[in-house]
Amino acid sequence: MNEIRKYFTELTTEQTQQLTKLGELYRTWNERINVVSRKDIDNLYLHHVLHSLAIAKYVQFKPQTRVLDFGTGGGFPGIPLAIIFPQCSFKLIDRTAKKIRVTQEIATAVGLTNVKAEQKAGEEEQELYDFVVSRAVMPLPDLMKIVKKNIAREQRNALPNGLICLKGGNLEGETLAVKKIVDITPIRNWFEEAWFDEKNVVYVPM
Repeated sequence: MNEIRKYFTELTTEQTQQLTKLGELYRTWNERINVVSRKDIDNLYLHHVLHSLAIAKYVQFKPQTRVLDFGTGGGFPGIPLAIIFPQCSFKLIDRTAKKIRVTQEIATAVGLTNVKAEQKAGEEEQELYDFVVSRAVMPLPDLMKIVKKNIAREQRNALPNGLICLKGGNLEGETLAVKKIVDITPIRNWFEEAWFDEKNVVYVPM
């Protein structure tokens, strides 16, 4: 949790309590349903929560912003973002029922009223959102093909509606196949830990 306080100094008491609860909740659920690598659970805040919150450094969602977390897994990046942006609405989808169950249980346990978790493939999702977020789900061109139907035309943020992904490694091959402008921002711009080397926030306006 110290990693979060280090970079997010204006958390409310409620947000601090919600983020603090995540550690115990994920550890408990992970013993029953493996949603985070067992060897990685001790690094939950750095590798999963803070990583998710790189999106909150990239863009400050305005109230009423609608966000779809595509392939949320155990709730990342959706749950940490929903804590940071309580006036925005988040829908978290994943194909795997047990992961969605954990996501919903954790969202309920920390008192998130702005989160809806649903077992669903991205191809099945038909609602409109200001932004789609994801964490290394699939290659960028493939993801764009699926979610372009979900991006609303009406704008409510300074940043145009689009896709925001957390991706690592060499992205040249993926971005060359995209016919739109792709903005790649190293996460080390905000977080100094070496674990974030070669990890990026990737944004494509749509």
